[in-house]
Amino acid sequence: MAGHSKFKNIMHRKGRADSARSKLFSKLSREITVAAKMGLPDPAMNARLRLAVNNAKAESLPKDVIERAIKKAAGGEAESYDEIRYEGFGPGGVGVIVEVLTDNRNRSASTVRSTFTKCGGNLGETGSVSFMWDRVGQITYAASAGSEDKVMEAAIEAGADDVESDEDGHTIWTAFDALNDVSAALEAALGAATSTKLAWRPKALTPIDGDALATLMKLIETLEDDDDVQNVYSNADISAEDLEKLAG
Repeated sequence: MAGHSKFKNIMHRKGRADSARSKLFSKLSREITVAAKMGLPDPAMNARLRLAVNNAKAESLPKDVIERAIKKAAGGEAESYDEIRYEGFGPGGVGVIVEVLTDNRNRSASTVRSTFTKCGGNLGETGSVSFMWDRVGQITYAASAGSEDKVMEAAIEAGADDVESDEDGHTIWTAFDALNDVSAALEAALGAATSTKLAWRPKALTPIDGDALATLMKLIETLEDDDDVQNVYSNADISAEDLEKLAG
């Protein structure tokens, strides 16, 4: 699991900073609007909106942009977005889950399918991959939040299920329905998290290296660059040696 987390961190560090940040802000705003539209436009009364706003603040999304996204939904001006999950296999048989928020289902389906095909993968039916994963809560903290022991102690006290720590930071896993309670307890102990969300966690990992790894990286980067794609998960198991090469 740590290999996959580090793979994600490396990908985000590999440049494309300005364009990646612009896309991230757009995706965060879209999630806020959808969350506000689905429930009350008040973060205190809407758990999903509260998560979306907290994540946006953690990424330094300007306050006026957050407020505008909520008002857009409350005023009925927001586009209608569909939440869709695509599942498939990438190079080397690695499982991939793609979460999409889109105002055009046909466009998204076509883009995701062609991206899989171009990058040596194939799109499957809903459920063809996710049965091998758990739907869980994921809370991340920067390494500066504290030592591995401090974060582990806080996570146990908060009722979390598991913790992974490395030099890039801490990832805390919770049961699906415990995310809000655990995140609130951790915030009291460690301060605001870098991100708090529902996520997919693979039950087993698939080893991958060489050319297949390079193609998988291209597949995930291309998917994440798409404006409609909110999250991409894979069950890739990457060796420490290959992670060093990717980071170089």
